[in-house]
Amino acid sequence: MASSPPYPPYPGAAPGSTPRHPHWWQRPAVRYGAMVTLLALSGLVILALVREQTGTRGFLVGLGLAVLPVPLLLAAFRWLGRVEPGPWRNLLFAFAWGACAAALIAIVANSFATRWIATATADPAGADTLGATVIAPVVEETAKAAAVLLLFLFRRRDFHGILGGVVAAGFTATGFAFTENVLYLGNAFGTDQLTGGSGIASVTAATFFVRIVMSPFAHPLFTVLTGIGFGAAALAADRQRVRRVLLPLAGLLLAMGMHALWNGSATLGQFGFIAVYGAFMVPAFGLLTWLVVWTRQRELRTVRTELPAYAVAGWLRPAEPFALGSMRARRLARKFAREHGGRPAARAVAQYEAYATSLAFLRHRGRAGKAGADFVTRERELLLELWRRRAAARPALEHAARLTAPPVPYGAGWAYGPVPARWPAQGQPPYPAYGENPYRR
Repeated sequence: MASSPPYPPYPGAAPGSTPRHPHWWQRPAVRYGAMVTLLALSGLVILALVREQTGTRGFLVGLGLAVLPVPLLLAAFRWLGRVEPGPWRNLLFAFAWGACAAALIAIVANSFATRWIATATADPAGADTLGATVIAPVVEETAKAAAVLLLFLFRRRDFHGILGGVVAAGFTATGFAFTENVLYLGNAFGTDQLTGGSGIASVTAATFFVRIVMSPFAHPLFTVLTGIGFGAAALAADRQRVRRVLLPLAGLLLAMGMHALWNGSATLGQFGFIAVYGAFMVPAFGLLTWLVVWTRQRELRTVRTELPAYAVAGWLRPAEPFALGSMRARRLARKFAREHGGRPAARAVAQYEAYATSLAFLRHRGRAGKAGADFVTRERELLLELWRRRAAARPALEHAARLTAPPVPYGAGWAYGPVPARWPAQGQPPYPAYGENPYRR
């Protein structure tokens, strides 16, 4: 086994140069501290507001019922993001922003706007309808989109495409829906306490059926449209600035429109609500589910297509591109590493898989002429991260490839797995010279 990378690493900073220290407000610790403080204060305020509106008993009942769909939704979005799992801190931020900051913004802004309209028009009923169908969709979707925007701007390396936007939007919307469901279910329980309602005929049971059983996917469905817009913008080249702005705005407007239609269906009577739910919400949910699952499979194909070049150059073993392009093989590799090397080895394999996927997406962007100015630097970083973890990852991935790869004809040139669809042209190097970006246009 080679003891050094196939290509020499880049030299560091120029000799004698002094690194420039960032200002105090640019330090990561300061930014993390400010964000954690903001989310914590928002959480305390939203907790006090919800408890004030629902009462202690209503809050506890609403909390117990609202938490039921949360693990399922988070697990579904996490499954979608397993192709290239991002850092947990990004997902925790997204969920906390939705549950705390976005919910607080929505409660304050919606209440203020509804009261202002009621005072200006002297029509409280009309103000409530206008607030639910116009104000709430705009305010809530904008507040949730802020989390996706922050991740897009400040965690750009963890935001590679449509699935990245979908996962970030899904976690944010799930957190928002959780807080909103606590409020609605707590208020419903308070109404039952005053009217004596109980059992299936109670307001709490009806609210639970509509919000938790029928439409737990409503808020995630709306905000995922915004996430798709940001994901599509992430795939655009850096020079396509207009597209990178218009695509997220288009996704946000679609999310607002779908949200407004859903809220407005409550004013159409019982049959109008059922018609919108059956003819629009369910098909839209099915279509978006198909789209994100298809995108997940396409990203796995990208991994299998782009990584063989690095195997030819010596950075990867021949079996690794196939194993890294199969979620079953990845899972088997982590299991093998855990059984033979413990949790540190399994963690190293998981990190190896994530870095390799990022490398495949980076090369894919380069082949499409969409690589940024930091293509070479980022490629070097990812390759060296893989090289540091090769001792734990290579045996595990080769074991997984042996278990999952289909048989290939003798003499195909690979130990396991399919032969790459395309090989370099005769007389050309199998991979461009290290330190050179041949894809820049």
